[in-house]
Amino acid sequence: QVQVVESGGGSVQAGGSLRLSCAASGRTFSSTYMGWFRQAPGNEREFVATISYSCSSTYYEDSVRGQFAISRDNAKNTVYIQMNGLKPEDTAIYYCAQHRQQGSVFLPPSYANWGQGTQVTVSS
Repeated sequence: QVQVVESGGGSVQAGGSLRLSCAASGRTFSSTYMGWFRQAPGNEREFVATISYSCSSTYYEDSVRGQFAISRDNAKNTVYIQMNGLKPEDTAIYYCAQHRQQGSVFLPPSYANWGQGTQVTVSS
């Protein structure tokens, strides 16, 4: 079982930046995609970005492409997401999770070992 802990959230003004971290521990940080998702109040959890183990493949939700950048350091068992040019609509709890190695890399049910999330609040 892999446990993940997200950190780095906070409150920023529109246009600001945050870097979120997701530290994994436990049995294995296996060779699979790691993804970031977010959930705003009253909304379903939605895909933000995901990255392959080798870092050779990254995918982004359309609204954050060019604004957010996902990366990982396998030696540190950590995944990051750099978020620039934040907008009020980016306000949400951000979660990371490990892909199950089956199913779409864009869908939450394809992921397991979710963290508790970190709150990001962007004010206008």
